[in-house]
Amino acid sequence: MNNKLLEINRILVEIYDDIINIEEYSIKNGAFNDLSITEIHTIEAVGMYGSKTMSEIASKLDITMGTLTTAIDKLIKKGYVERSRSQVDRRIVNVSLSNKGKLAYRIHEKFHLDMVKAIMNDFNPEEEEILLVALDKLNKHLKDIYKTSSNEI
Repeated sequence: MNNKLLEINRILVEIYDDIINIEEYSIKNGAFNDLSITEIHTIEAVGMYGSKTMSEIASKLDITMGTLTTAIDKLIKKGYVERSRSQVDRRIVNVSLSNKGKLAYRIHEKFHLDMVKAIMNDFNPEEEEILLVALDKLNKHLKDIYKTSSNEI
């Protein structure tokens, strides 16, 4: 196999692992150390404003309704989300962030922005543009692969 491909693979795996490890460390040592990464991502999927249906959240996270129900139950017990039934159709369950959930969302969002700012300090404007284009291409390619493979199932 081409050495460049091996090196790119190694770097991508390291970046992924590093981001996950940094995120886990930040959560465990932060104000919201009772949350897991999965729970933080669920909070992000619920979103800051308004409410979302359980189906919308499950779809966004690409998980089953059963898995989401378990996650939402835990987040309700911890005080991060609130659940209510639709006034129009009682079968529809809406989920929104509590004040505590909104604070966790904002702090986690700030963590990501601070991490990106720290990384970008080492780049000049030309390198920033090259990185942005490369990451956009990578992102689109990965989404295309996922769409293709999920359609084959």
